[in-house]
Amino acid sequence: MAARVEILGLGTLPEFRAGDDLPALVADAVAAEAGGLQPGDVVVVTQKAVSKAEGRVVDLRTVTPSALAVEFAGHTGKDAALVEVVLGETRRVVRMDRGVLIVETKQGFVCANAGVDRSNVPDDNIVTLLPVDADASAARVLAALAARWPGVPCGVLITDSFGRPWRHGITEVAIGVAGFSALESLKGHRDPYGYTLTSTEVAVADYLATAAGLVMGKFDRVPAAIVRGATITLGEGSVNQLLRPPEFDLFR
Repeated sequence: MAARVEILGLGTLPEFRAGDDLPALVADAVAAEAGGLQPGDVVVVTQKAVSKAEGRVVDLRTVTPSALAVEFAGHTGKDAALVEVVLGETRRVVRMDRGVLIVETKQGFVCANAGVDRSNVPDDNIVTLLPVDADASAARVLAALAARWPGVPCGVLITDSFGRPWRHGITEVAIGVAGFSALESLKGHRDPYGYTLTSTEVAVADYLATAAGLVMGKFDRVPAAIVRGATITLGEGSVNQLLRPPEFDLFR
């Protein structure tokens, strides 16, 4: 990473609604609040903003729970309609214990409640779902930036807040990537003492997601940010670079 990195919050963006042109609005905010795009910028957008704009929103009052959802709700103490929505976003239930439902989502993420979330929505009966394809969401933002600033290389991240199995607290992680490599391999490189690294890989996209989270906050209504000055490898990128295949996962 570079010796100096700036993080610029984009706080003029509106409350997003289904059908809003999020890529164009993000490009407008970059122009208004950051003086335009600079080479190597990484534009970061929260999952909640993307999901609202893409219509990934469900009113729990419209959901009829299945028998399985009712059974799971009895074990977890959760609303059966919420559990039904979670199961609809789930590829596999990983663990259900102590009121927590850990699943593998259809996108391949292992997280609580399949990313279904009640926070930062205007009604307690409304939940947001993860974008169907956050890489594609990021690519659409990237295309809007490229149209506004032709020839200025940059990257785009979609982020969400995930818990971690061995540590308290949530942190931002990348769930969608476009324009740069999400993972940097240091295999074969020598450290300053001459040791050759054999397995080290750096989750660059997650580093940048967490950095952007410092200015986006949970209650600050700042749904996007720019990380400026970081070192990235421009080119094709995908969040799938960060997902460990089951055959190499020792914890499931």
